[in-house]
Amino acid sequence: MTRRPVVVAVLASFAVTSILIVAVSRPAVAEPAGPGTSRGAVAATPFPEPVPGHEVYGYVPYWEMDEGIAAHLAATDLTTLGLFSVTHKKSGAIATGERGYKRLTSDLGRKLIREAHDRGVRVEVVYTSFGTKKNAAFFGDPKAQERTIEGLLRLVDELSVDGINVDVELLDLADVPAYSAFVGRLREAVRAAQAEATVSVATGAGVRGTAMAAAAAATGADRIFLMGYDYHTAGSEPGASAPIGRRDGSQKDLNWSLDLYRDAGVPAERTVLGLPLYGVEWPTAEQRPGASATGKGDVWIPRRNLDVLDDPDNQPVFDPVEGVELLTIKAGSGWRSIYFDSPASLTPKLNLADTRGLAGAGFWAIGYERGLPDYTDLIATFHAGRLAAP
Repeated sequence: MTRRPVVVAVLASFAVTSILIVAVSRPAVAEPAGPGTSRGAVAATPFPEPVPGHEVYGYVPYWEMDEGIAAHLAATDLTTLGLFSVTHKKSGAIATGERGYKRLTSDLGRKLIREAHDRGVRVEVVYTSFGTKKNAAFFGDPKAQERTIEGLLRLVDELSVDGINVDVELLDLADVPAYSAFVGRLREAVRAAQAEATVSVATGAGVRGTAMAAAAAATGADRIFLMGYDYHTAGSEPGASAPIGRRDGSQKDLNWSLDLYRDAGVPAERTVLGLPLYGVEWPTAEQRPGASATGKGDVWIPRRNLDVLDDPDNQPVFDPVEGVELLTIKAGSGWRSIYFDSPASLTPKLNLADTRGLAGAGFWAIGYERGLPDYTDLIATFHAGRLAAP
């Protein structure tokens, strides 16, 4: 489909423009009355204290769905379980040959759904669409979108789940309006079939993700999962996946993202702060926090490195700047520098969900912390609203 240049230019500025419009349109708060203030002036009304929710959204990817995951989920205090994931074929039909679909619809997948419901936990099937070209083709094809919605409705009915989570990544800004309309149509269809069903979305932590979050919220998304991770990745310089501050001088951290969402009008009471249960390791020549990488990094999963964490010679150091644990292990003439979130480093980040009055918090991905009960305890503490004060 050919787009006119002027349309592309307008849509390309969608994210930034939406943030500015909301910020400008907010009513000004009057300054407090003071010496010399006229009697007719209105005193400032303080903003109300935000009332946080303590929902816990946990994604379980299909590769973590093994014989031990059911017991682990039974011990993890979730309010919503997101089973990851299914996707569509070029035609829009659900791709039933993919491993994710097969795992979700298997006996184990159905057992996870049944047992979650027995515990009073809601379950959503996660629908994913990754890649700029794939998304451009899909969101430019209304018929494919309708086939996907029909397929997702059948899956909701077949598996007796409570809704759909939409995780679209690498979306061109020009396709944000089509994405928004898709979320709205999907929610309308799901609610028509099942009155209490929900549609949630997972959106990125930057300007593009903010535009998607605001657009999805405007068309009725019940929850917006802010993916508050991947600020540092395997291909970047070392640092926290979910930083509270930055050593490199960048402004992009969790508070920056939460400010973007707030200023774009994404409702706090529908926002879930997503946090990582994984880390990233890089080869470095030095042992200190912020040391430059000497090569590409790699994802580091705690449950696959229990021997490393159990070794008394491996003592992580807390980096107070980025709010992350740093574990360095000798590797030849250099080091393996592992940045990961522990329960201690996750606690102040979970406190952000409280101080911002969010619906709750969530994690990518449940299963990565198996064998480390302190994480499970932290999730239960947050859900109960008993976090230590920041």
